[in-house]
Amino acid sequence: MTPLQGLIGFLFFVLNSALQLLLFAIIINAIMSWLLAFDVINYRNRFVYQIATGLDRLTSPLMAPFRRFIPPLGGIDITPIIVIIIIQGIQNFILPPLRMTAMGLAG
Repeated sequence: MTPLQGLIGFLFFVLNSALQLLLFAIIINAIMSWLLAFDVINYRNRFVYQIATGLDRLTSPLMAPFRRFIPPLGGIDITPIIVIIIIQGIQNFILPPLRMTAMGLAG
């Protein structure tokens, strides 16, 4: 393995890890929104407020374009499910062939 191939492998590892962390953030944000909606937890707790707003700021820019086209079904927002499917598709079907192509070009 050449140093360039090692660098490419590392870059794809970081990209895949970032997508995985984003996936976890979307799932946690969805669960927290349900807990807030059913009043299991509330925004009066400063820690809960900071976590909820932080996750919302992280995930909202990604889900906002889909929310314009996908209406809530029965009051339930399904955009996190759609975004999770797209991220999983990128991880499983786009990144591996792209990584192999980049490795092949590197030598």
